[in-house]
Amino acid sequence: MNKQQTYEEVLPQIAALIEGEQEEMSVLANVAAVLHERFGFWWTGFYLVRPTASGIEELRLGPFQGPVACMHIGKGRGVCGTSWAREASIVVPDVEQFPGHIACSSASRSEIVVPLFNSNHTVVGVLDIDSAQLNTFDDTDRIYLEQVAALITKAIYS
Repeated sequence: MNKQQTYEEVLPQIAALIEGEQEEMSVLANVAAVLHERFGFWWTGFYLVRPTASGIEELRLGPFQGPVACMHIGKGRGVCGTSWAREASIVVPDVEQFPGHIACSSASRSEIVVPLFNSNHTVVGVLDIDSAQLNTFDDTDRIYLEQVAALITKAIYS
């Protein structure tokens, strides 16, 4: 089964899994688990926009599968913070070539980050997936993971 076929099989499974569920952490935890298990990614998880004590927003570590991760990421920092700032998905074939990459793990070699939007089209978090191999992610991943993000928006952020 190729990558596209796997995504086409996984999308309805995710939709059925989260249908009617409104608990943010439950939805995100199960989506991370499904993607991580089915694709065997190095790290799969979410960072959520949250205010700091001083009122400035940052990305905070949410539900994930994989090794330990960075817990706080500023807007515009690293791939996740840049995706948040640009309000756009980012595919990084080689994280060593991404200016300002935050190395939470030296084993991460390529990465994709997809923003999560609420119904007002405000970024509320990001889906972050890392691979231990170079050039893992492409437009197929971006297209399907944006569909996963849309399912999450529909379930818990609309």
